[in-house]
Amino acid sequence: MTTATAAASPGMTGGFAPATLPRAVSVLAVIARPGQESEELGGLLYAFRRAGASLSLLCLTRGEAAAHNSASARLVAIRPWELQLAAAVLGIGEVTVANYPDGKLHQHPVSELTGRVRQAIRQYSADLVLVIAPEAGDCDDIAVARATAAAAAQAGVPVVARTWPGAPGAWAIDLGPDAGTARAIQKSAAAAHASQSDALPVQLRRMDLLDDHETVRWLLFGQLVPPRRDWELTRAEW
Repeated sequence: MTTATAAASPGMTGGFAPATLPRAVSVLAVIARPGQESEELGGLLYAFRRAGASLSLLCLTRGEAAAHNSASARLVAIRPWELQLAAAVLGIGEVTVANYPDGKLHQHPVSELTGRVRQAIRQYSADLVLVIAPEAGDCDDIAVARATAAAAAQAGVPVVARTWPGAPGAWAIDLGPDAGTARAIQKSAAAAHASQSDALPVQLRRMDLLDDHETVRWLLFGQLVPPRRDWELTRAEW
């Protein structure tokens, strides 16, 4: 299990090396909807896999509320299959797609979502969980982050969140010479979501603007650091 002594975090002492990737054996990514595993988390997932971690994914909705639909099939049916294709490109070994209503996760009791995430942590023996930080997402991403932090606290597992540069407590991870490969894989995974092809040019332009770094912060650092509820609650009111 990843513990406080096995992860890097800026502002910590006792041998921690800032600007490095937290070490883990089994990383579970938790997202609100298909596509986020590629556009938002793809670079980090590549980095974790490159570092030797096994990857699993819990997607809490089927992505049926997407604004774009370039396919004739219903999104509720096709998007989970696209997610499986994208996961294969990213090297994610195990994928679970739950059936909560897309766009309405924030309306569900946190305890219900927490139980679902806790089940995935046990199922995949995760020793680190990866999410989108509340300040970097929408109201459903905030719900996912809160539920994940609560579930991970129960399991004694740390949570790292992808965030914006300059966010409180954030540090940059240098992808190094693998950055070009990481971004290429990210783009290929995003392209696997064929039903969303109308949105792909915008996604690719966003990825082109990314440099060799990913920015993360601790949402839950082992059993010692609680979620930044002051930041989350402020972001939830926007």
